[in-house]
Amino acid sequence: MINATLKELSAALAAKKVSAVELTTLFLDRIDRLNPVLNAFVSTDRDKTLAMARATDASGKVGASTTPLAGIPLAHKDIFCTEGWRTSCGSKMLANFVSPYDATVVEKFKAAGMVTLGKLNMDEFAMGSSNETSFFGPVKNPWDTGCVPGGSSGGSAAAVAARLAPAATGTDTGGSIRQPAALCGLTGLKPTYGVVSRYGMIAFASSLDQGGPMAKSAEDCALLLNAMAGFDERDSTSLERPAEDYARNLEQPLAGLRIGLPKEFFGEGMDTDVRAAVDAALAEYRKLGATTVEVALPNSGLSVPAYYVIAPAEASSNLSRFDGVRYGYRAPEYGDLNDMYSKSRAQGFGEEVKRRILIGTYVLSHGYYDAYYLQAQKIRRLIANDFAEAFKQCDVIMGPTAPSVAFRFGEKSADPVQMYLSDIYTIAVNLAGLPGMSIPCGFGAAHSSNPMPVGLQIVGPWFGEAKMLNVAHRFQLATDWHTRMPAGL
Repeated sequence: MINATLKELSAALAAKKVSAVELTTLFLDRIDRLNPVLNAFVSTDRDKTLAMARATDASGKVGASTTPLAGIPLAHKDIFCTEGWRTSCGSKMLANFVSPYDATVVEKFKAAGMVTLGKLNMDEFAMGSSNETSFFGPVKNPWDTGCVPGGSSGGSAAAVAARLAPAATGTDTGGSIRQPAALCGLTGLKPTYGVVSRYGMIAFASSLDQGGPMAKSAEDCALLLNAMAGFDERDSTSLERPAEDYARNLEQPLAGLRIGLPKEFFGEGMDTDVRAAVDAALAEYRKLGATTVEVALPNSGLSVPAYYVIAPAEASSNLSRFDGVRYGYRAPEYGDLNDMYSKSRAQGFGEEVKRRILIGTYVLSHGYYDAYYLQAQKIRRLIANDFAEAFKQCDVIMGPTAPSVAFRFGEKSADPVQMYLSDIYTIAVNLAGLPGMSIPCGFGAAHSSNPMPVGLQIVGPWFGEAKMLNVAHRFQLATDWHTRMPAGL
C-alpha cells in the first residue's frame, strides 16, 4: 500500500478494501518509526489526524467522482498556514506560532477530503538548497542519511521518498520543489506563477513564490494540481482563468513532440553521472517519438545573480513584519522598543535569513536601487524573452534539474555561492514565471557510495502544465525510475 499511486489508493478506498482511518494509521506508524532518523516532520498530532480520517470515512466523499482524493493522507510543508497546527516556517521566529486559519491550498485539500498527516521540515523561511538552515535541524536524505535532501522543500521530498506520506505540498521560489524532488527521486511540479494561490503561504519573495505538488508520479501530481489550482480573490497575484483538468492529456502519444535542449544547460558544471542519466532519458524520449532541437537561452547565465538581488530584496520587505510585537519570537530582555526589535530579530532569525535580509536591504537602499535591483529586473525580462523565443522552436525544454546528485552535509554550507549554484538550472524558470517539473531519470554516485537519484527537468510555456504532465507521464509509463524507493525502509 505504501508504494501505491494516488489513483490506486483512491480505487482501494472506493472499493472499501481499506478505510481512510486504516490508511492514515499505516502512514502515521511509519512516521513514528522513521521520522526520528529522517527528521522530515516537525509537527504531528495522531489524534487530530485520525479524527480527520474518521470524519472523511463518514462524509460520503470517499469514492465520489467529484472527490477522487478523499481519504488519502498528505502532509504540508510548514510554510502553509494550517488552522490549529503550529506553522513555524522552519524558524525560531515562529517556533510557537499556531495558525488561526488555513492557507487556500490547505483549504482546498480539506475540501477534497484529504487527511493532514502533519507539517514538514524546511529551510528557514524557504531560504536554502539543502535543508540545513532549519531551526529544527536538517532533514536526512532517505537514500543516504549522510546526504542532504535538497531544499527548501526537503522535508516534503524526504517524506514522500521514504513513503511517510503518499504526497506532499511544497513551494518553489528558485527551485525548491524541483531540486529536492530530483535529489530524493520523486516527481515535483512548480506551476505557472499565479495558478496556485499564495494566500496563507508565508511569503519569502512574493513575485517568485509558487506552491505545487510533490508525489511519486506525474499522474499523482496532475490529480493534486487539479485540487490545488484555481483563482483566489484573497491573493492579488492569483490568475483568474477557466478551470482545467491537468490530467486530460496524460495518455496522448509523444509522436511529433519537439524537445528543446538549451546549450547553456549542457556545458561545464554538470557532473558526468548526471549527464549520463539525462542523455539516457533523452534517448528514451526519442524512442517514444520525440525529436530534439538545440535552443538558446543566452541570458540564463545571469539568472543566479539576478535572483540573488530580487529574492533578498523581496525577503527584506516581507520579513520586516517579524518584529517581536504582534506574534512570533520576542527577546526576553530588552531596553526600549528599538532594542526589542533588534534583539528579537537577531535572536529569532538564523544566519542565512539574516544574510539575505541584509543583502536585500542594501540593494533597495538609496543609491543602490538603480544599480542593482532595477538592473536585475531588466535581466529578468530578458530571461523571460529568451524562453518565449525558445518556445517558438519547441514544445517543452529539457535538461538536468540539478548539476549533481545529493551532496554531503556540510559540503557547501560554508560557501554560500557554491550552495546558490545548486539551483543554477531552476532559477531562470521562476524569474520567467514558467511552469517546470522534475522527474526521476536514473542514478549517480559522485557524492555517495550509494546510488543517488538524478532528476530530469521539464519546462513548459506559460500554462503548459497539462503538456508537461503528459510528457512526464509517457516517460514514466516506459521506465520505472519513479517507482524505486530507498532500501531498508
